Amino acid sequence: MESMGKKKRPRRSFTPEFKAEIVELCQRGDRSIGQVAKDFDLTETAVRGWVRQAEVDTGRRDGLTSSEREELAALRRENRRLREDVDVLKRATAFFVKETR
Repeated sequence: MESMGKKKRPRRSFTPEFKAEIVELCQRGDRSIGQVAKDFDLTETAVRGWVRQAEVDTGRRDGLTSSEREELAALRRENRRLREDVDVLKRATAFFVKETR
């Protein structure tokens, strides 16, 4: 992809307050999402995502709210950990069964 002439940006993180301010600027309608993104040196894709998520959070659009996304991510992490625990226990059981024979 870099051979196509586009430089890859390092991943940046933004505070929820900053994102809320950017969303508010976009929703005011004074400037387009593209212009707001350009003015703040952000990717248009990221700003569109923030606006979309804000619309979901306020109920103006269907989808998972931010808190639901966080809960889903936590449940998936816990599920993965529990599956790993079960796998370790299965291996330990098989090992001890073989040792006692």
